[in-house]
Amino acid sequence: MLGAGCNDRRGSHQDSSTSTGVENGSCQLLLVGDCMLGRLVNEVLENAPPEYPWGNTLPILNSADWRLCNLECVISDRGTPWSAYPKAFHFRSAAKNIAVLAAARMNAVSLANNHVLDYGYDALIEMLGILDRAGIVHSGAGLDYGEASRLATSEVSGRKLGLLAFTDNEPDWEATADRSGVFYVPTDLTDSRATKLLEIIRGSRKVVDLLVVSAHWGSNWGYRPPHDHIVFAHALIDAGADIVFGHSSHVFRGIEFYKDRSVMYGAGDFVDDYAIDGIERNDQSFIYVIEMAEGIPRGVRLYPTLIRGCHASLAEGVYAMGIADKMAGLCASFLTRTRWNQTRRYLEIAYSNPEVLKATSSL
Repeated sequence: MLGAGCNDRRGSHQDSSTSTGVENGSCQLLLVGDCMLGRLVNEVLENAPPEYPWGNTLPILNSADWRLCNLECVISDRGTPWSAYPKAFHFRSAAKNIAVLAAARMNAVSLANNHVLDYGYDALIEMLGILDRAGIVHSGAGLDYGEASRLATSEVSGRKLGLLAFTDNEPDWEATADRSGVFYVPTDLTDSRATKLLEIIRGSRKVVDLLVVSAHWGSNWGYRPPHDHIVFAHALIDAGADIVFGHSSHVFRGIEFYKDRSVMYGAGDFVDDYAIDGIERNDQSFIYVIEMAEGIPRGVRLYPTLIRGCHASLAEGVYAMGIADKMAGLCASFLTRTRWNQTRRYLEIAYSNPEVLKATSSL
């Protein structure tokens, strides 16, 4: 709930990103999964430079035209651990660590997740201001329902890109007309909140050239998405989404092209301090670089990554190929064709549509 002394900081949530795209609107959108800068990562950052959590991935991050991550913590010096009901983990990073996002030139963050209110409403409200002052657009949480469900926009290669973020985690954190919180939407197409989300997407489609819908959904584990996520993702694209960016699962999931639009069902963890599961390897993920041309995703480049010592790093040798092989198998279940680029050390993904593959076989 907004306190009596809180400032109303409603805004348009827009930035004016520079880009290296050409006149036909070609550009590279870069996405990474959960970035948790709290707990041990926060302790390391007391002495380490802000570039530290990104490790040797920074050259790739900095080369894209637009960058997005799911911010799996609150950036704030305020608040106390959430205590309205038992919660096992509370993630907060010091306010100064907004410099970490700046070091990676992050243009946008998704805030619709199950950790954004770990330190209560005061911490969330402070973070919203911190992000605004840093020029980092955000979607998925806000002072009230209107702000939490609001479209965030950026200018990229002469086109307007929109970001809309929602979560089906933490229903008690649902933003309302008079309460701060997250844009909470169950992945059930019969639910009125899902109907409203689809309406917002259709409306957003009218004012942007590209639309990314970020979904923090489902459980923490499992390499394959539940059936309801597939049905829901298709509905999101039918309503107007160009890219569905899924996360919450600690492991990555396969990528599907549906109606020439891309669905990443689970991006995995990119930066954190979590214990590593020996079977479901939550230390493995990717940098996802989506090649856009004429407003359409033409393919995806996936750079395999590992988390080591509270920072991301590019996987090398057989480790990189093993991570890529796992993703290739997961993509195959969606009839998504992949190819390992041995020279450049990334996995290439093109359309599953055979007719489009002919035109994109040389990504």
